[in-house]
Amino acid sequence: MLRAGALLTLGGATAPLTGCDLFDRADEPDPAPDPLEPLAAEARELAGRHRAALATDPDLAGLLTPIAEAHEAHAGELAKLLGRSTSPATPSAGASADGGDRAATLAALRKAERGGRESAAKLCAVAPPERAALVGSIAAARATHVEALK
Repeated sequence: MLRAGALLTLGGATAPLTGCDLFDRADEPDPAPDPLEPLAAEARELAGRHRAALATDPDLAGLLTPIAEAHEAHAGELAKLLGRSTSPATPSAGASADGGDRAATLAALRKAERGGRESAAKLCAVAPPERAALVGSIAAARATHVEALK
């Protein structure tokens, strides 16, 4: 009787342990972040910079609104591809820190667009074929933005 009780106790103690995968657990590292994550964050940040510049100089709306909208569209497409929800761009202080000087604002935006173009072009060169078209179009759009901001 004591033996049967001990076996039931021991059996009952090990069953939950194996049931919760304590012994069969495979320690796998967390998956690496998707290489498109930085591109999506950069698209949101660039859109925010353009929106901030618009807030300080509404006369630039004809030039900056289409560029901001393009970045927002890119961020949305990248979010869909990554399976994420789209978060709206929030105005960034980077473009408006010049105190309202239009030439300085445009120079700061050009610099940001150049950096964005370079990062998108580098990513396009190593992106898998199913992603290269989107990344390439983002790189091309950013190159166009640099020219439009001159």
